[in-house]
Amino acid sequence: MKIAKIIALAGILAMTAVLVNGFVNGNFSQDGAALLANPWGIVSLVDLYVGFFLFSLWIAFREKNWLSAAIWILLMMVLGFFTGSLYVFLALIHSKGDWLSFFLGHKKENLIKQYEGKD
Repeated sequence: MKIAKIIALAGILAMTAVLVNGFVNGNFSQDGAALLANPWGIVSLVDLYVGFFLFSLWIAFREKNWLSAAIWILLMMVLGFFTGSLYVFLALIHSKGDWLSFFLGHKKENLIKQYEGKD
């Protein structure tokens, strides 16, 4: 789990650096227009948002509170994998070394009980 935390932290740092660079040195409307004018730019955006949506399904699944899930998902759509990296890092910390808790969140105990009952 230590390696996963390091990778998530590296993602947070990398995304922080590129987001700051984009906001400081970029022009969102001008650069966005250039991206949308390129067919591969459109492919990249669709690919990116499909990934955001799929990752957001995991967030919605493992979060106990729907408002918390909604906020995380909104941040995911706006800040991308900066949010995803932060979410993974915090989930790893809260899971305290338990991979099932990491992946299943608050549903872990209920899912284990359901699985054990199907013998």
